[in-house]
Amino acid sequence: MAELDIDALIARYRQRAQAVKERGLPPVAGDERKLLIEQAEKDFLDYALIAAASWTVEGDELILRIPLHPQAS
Repeated sequence: MAELDIDALIARYRQRAQAVKERGLPPVAGDERKLLIEQAEKDFLDYALIAAASWTVEGDELILRIPLHPQAS
C-alpha cells in the first residue's frame, strides 16, 4: 500500500484543478457542449476545493478544512 502523503495529495488536486481549467473543449455544439462545460465547471470546483484545504490529524481522522470564501489570488 502506498504511503499517505497529504501534502502531495493536495498538490495533485491543485494540478487537476489547473488541468481542468486549461483543457479545451472538443468540437461539439448545442446541448452536448453545454453538458461538457457544466461538467468541467463541477470538476474544477471539486478539485479546487480540496486544493485549497488545510489539514490536520485528530485521533484516527484526517480533517480537511476547506475555506468557503477563498481569498482571491
